Amino acid sequence: MEKMKRILVANTPRLMREAVVATLADQPDIEIVGEVSDEAEILTRVQATLPDLLVVALDESGARPQICDQVLREYPAVRILAVASRKDRTICYWATFDIHSDDIESSAAGILSAVRNSNSFGRSVS
Repeated sequence: MEKMKRILVANTPRLMREAVVATLADQPDIEIVGEVSDEAEILTRVQATLPDLLVVALDESGARPQICDQVLREYPAVRILAVASRKDRTICYWATFDIHSDDIESSAAGILSAVRNSNSFGRSVS
């Protein structure tokens, strides 16, 4: 059996965070290791839980959230899903020698697929 994916959900606003947790919580191969409502606590919680995947909010501009750079600099093995509720957009970030991103289908199925396949992000990138 494959190892469970450990997920830390740090989305704001609360309703979006609850929707992400509800989507992931009943999956047998996914463990929610925590929820963070204050962005200032994300790095500390990543350090404490060492998740496989961090789910954060993507703002209106669609620019990479600053927390991505901080987390990936210190914890390059963590994958990050940035979810935007208003623009119906989800982006995955990961680190190699640089930070990369890819658009993800913004649906429960798209997010579940990204969670389950997060270790393969960027493998086709040269």
